[in-house]
Amino acid sequence: MSVEVRTLHLQHIVQRDCVLSLQTIRNIAYTFLQILIAFSAAKAFGANQYLGAVIGMIMIHPSLQNAYTVATEGVQQTQSVFFGLFKIDMVGYQGHVIPVIIAVWILAVIEKKLHKIVPEVLDLFVTPLVSVFVTGYLTLSIVGPIFVWAENAILGAIQWMLTLPLGIGSLIMGSLYAPTVVTGIHQMYTAIDIGQIAKYGVTYWLPLASAANVAQGAAALAVGIKSKDKKIKSLALPSSLSAFMGITEPAIFGVNLRFFKPFIAGCIGGGCGALYASLVHLGAKGTGVTGIFGILLCLNQPLQYLIEMVIAVGVAFAISFVIYKDAEPKAVTADVTETTGTTETVENIEIADNNKAEETLTSPVNGTQISLSEVADETFASEMLGTTVAVEPADGKIVAPCDGEVSNIFETGHAVCITTESGGELLIHIGIDTVKMDGKGFTKKVSDGDKVHARDILVEANLEEIKNAGYQTTTMMILTNTDEFGNVTKAEPAEVKTTSKVMTLTK
Repeated sequence: MSVEVRTLHLQHIVQRDCVLSLQTIRNIAYTFLQILIAFSAAKAFGANQYLGAVIGMIMIHPSLQNAYTVATEGVQQTQSVFFGLFKIDMVGYQGHVIPVIIAVWILAVIEKKLHKIVPEVLDLFVTPLVSVFVTGYLTLSIVGPIFVWAENAILGAIQWMLTLPLGIGSLIMGSLYAPTVVTGIHQMYTAIDIGQIAKYGVTYWLPLASAANVAQGAAALAVGIKSKDKKIKSLALPSSLSAFMGITEPAIFGVNLRFFKPFIAGCIGGGCGALYASLVHLGAKGTGVTGIFGILLCLNQPLQYLIEMVIAVGVAFAISFVIYKDAEPKAVTADVTETTGTTETVENIEIADNNKAEETLTSPVNGTQISLSEVADETFASEMLGTTVAVEPADGKIVAPCDGEVSNIFETGHAVCITTESGGELLIHIGIDTVKMDGKGFTKKVSDGDKVHARDILVEANLEEIKNAGYQTTTMMILTNTDEFGNVTKAEPAEVKTTSKVMTLTK
């Protein structure tokens, strides 16, 4: 064998190995996505996260037919359940999200009930075993099939809409694609791609998804360029780049949904791009890549793909740039009348809500300030509502962190809203999912409109009653109008008292 032939042979082996490794790494998260979703959902629902992961494993067990093969191979096996009452398809839940979340919610309910009734000496063994077995059986026999049917009905409706004349269906679905990303339903769209490739040799869905994705990126880019806020710029610009690569979550959740109008602009741009793609019958030869690199799957129609991208980006960027505005400082207008002789002059004087340049907030409860990564609720942990401080309370006395006014105290007593002297809008949320307790365990000490001073008691919470009901007592203090402050800083996690400074607001 000549040196040239050996060299080419070696290059072929290296390339093959590299491609294999890259494919494995690229697909790993999607291959086990249901396990990751179940693990995260268990944290949100207050269940054991490892038991949640087990439920995810059950739903994609190798003994079940891979859901992605059903479109081309059909259902290979069925199984009788409930002593022969009916049969179910033995198909896994690859590409499905909603059944996984529902299954973990059932697990959380069962686990919490068992913790209350099973003797402590048996709890460690009985509760996990029974929780997983009952949840797994109910999921595979009832919950899974029902929600898969519902998801398939949605997919069928989408497929039908794509056949509507003049690209109307694509216009609608291109506009609605981003909202489905918010709900997580988009994870099941792979079934559409695979089904269309099997039937037509191409998928008309992927170009639609690409238009929707880059449109959200363009809307975020417009925000980043137009905004004068450095924090918004630092978030919007990299988020838009990520969306152009096909990963839209940072742009959607971090920027567009936060200000909402850019999100609508992105939806409109996505619809316009999808409309063009439908009119020119733009199809992709494969699936898995959207955004800029999606052109690699459309090399049979690269020009049409580029035009689609330009339309989606241009429309979304233009609309977002026009309708987005940075939030203005709250102000009221007062009319001051001056009378000199027979001449009356009216001047409009803008009076700011407050003049405090800096305000310090103390902990709303004695206890331990924890890292947000330890908070078992993704909404609070991700600071989606605003800058957040979380405390594991040592007692149930929830106090005002500063002087201010109670703008709203929930009927259930589990949450209080306070407006501070510097204009900060605070939400103090006692426990996780404690709204479900319907006020049990909470004694309100203030009413709407009450003026409060730092360390005045707002609510007395019965921590034991909350824990016995199966809920966590972690208490969050959220600054919901963070954007209206130039700088917001938080203290590092540590033991805290109601005199400890945990947040500083600077105008």
